[in-house]
Amino acid sequence: MPVPAEPPTTHRVRIEPDSAPIVPSPERDLAYCGEMLPKVSRTFALCIKLLPPDLERSVMVAYLLCRIADTIEDAEHLPAGDKRALLQRFAENVAAPGDDVDYLREAFSGNRSAEDHLCHHADRVLRAFGRLDPDEQGAVRPWVEEMCAGMAEFSREPVTAGSAIPSLERLEDLDRYCYYVAGTVGHLLTALFSLKLAQRDRNRIPQLEAYATSFGLGLQLTNIIKDAAKDHRLGWSFVPRELCEREGIEVDELFGPGHADASRRVFAVLIDKARSHLQDALHYTTLFPATQYRVRLFCLTSLYFAVRTLSLAAADDGRLVEGGTVKITRGEVYRILATTCFVAPSNRMVRWYFRRLGRGASLQPSQQ
Repeated sequence: MPVPAEPPTTHRVRIEPDSAPIVPSPERDLAYCGEMLPKVSRTFALCIKLLPPDLERSVMVAYLLCRIADTIEDAEHLPAGDKRALLQRFAENVAAPGDDVDYLREAFSGNRSAEDHLCHHADRVLRAFGRLDPDEQGAVRPWVEEMCAGMAEFSREPVTAGSAIPSLERLEDLDRYCYYVAGTVGHLLTALFSLKLAQRDRNRIPQLEAYATSFGLGLQLTNIIKDAAKDHRLGWSFVPRELCEREGIEVDELFGPGHADASRRVFAVLIDKARSHLQDALHYTTLFPATQYRVRLFCLTSLYFAVRTLSLAAADDGRLVEGGTVKITRGEVYRILATTCFVAPSNRMVRWYFRRLGRGASLQPSQQ
């Protein structure tokens, strides 16, 4: 989902043995989804509680479906061909919800993380999805299928020691990748939110759909910028190779000594792209009427977290290009949450707080 993603959890999670199968029930499956959500994303678990209960349920289940696909794509122990096959089979499960997920249990049987546990028990999420209202299923299904197809296109082989850092080649590749992993989520959320709009507000749907891709891409690009150094240390980079070559460096040298100025110019391009998408995300959010206060809260919280994070990344203190941590503090998280609750009903206040959080990154929203 379009919130800053988090790395796979490192704590071990107990997987129930096959000798003690869980008796399926709607209550148990939904409780499992609620239990796993904060284990695979503390940030999203925090944001989702801002939604009305009916939307909280459907968005939670949709997010977990996306998280399963994302875990398959990121699986370091799987060859690219296996990832593509698993993504295709999972998309088929979503297209016709069923609970035969032995193929995922076999691929994620090592109990390495909460994400592995989620894949091992994907049948419980799929059953919860199958119990959503048919309109909700119809809002979610095509976007998860498209996400899986796109992720399969970008599946990469496990990184081998001593090899050059693999990366995307062109800026267009980054745009396409971000669309598949996050733009689809923007459209998925829009489809779910649109179901709850009053008839008098449904004329806003075409405009929401026009900005939906940017809502996802702004958050995803911010996350890529924030985590660039960490990904680099893990042996992968989402920074397009062509941007580095324009500045006379290789992707491997992005955080190396003596390349800070070149790296800063590389990231300036990405920050500018993220800034543009976040401005569109602001327009997206303000299209929701004041009666959809809790939907506005959900969208604004994710947006404001991203704006503040991008402002830190753009700050001229060297932390980004020197491989430091770009992260908002826990205190800032709670201040942003509290302020968002206050400004959310007013578009004027929403835009003011956007500008305030974006100081240092020139994140100035255009007037619409």
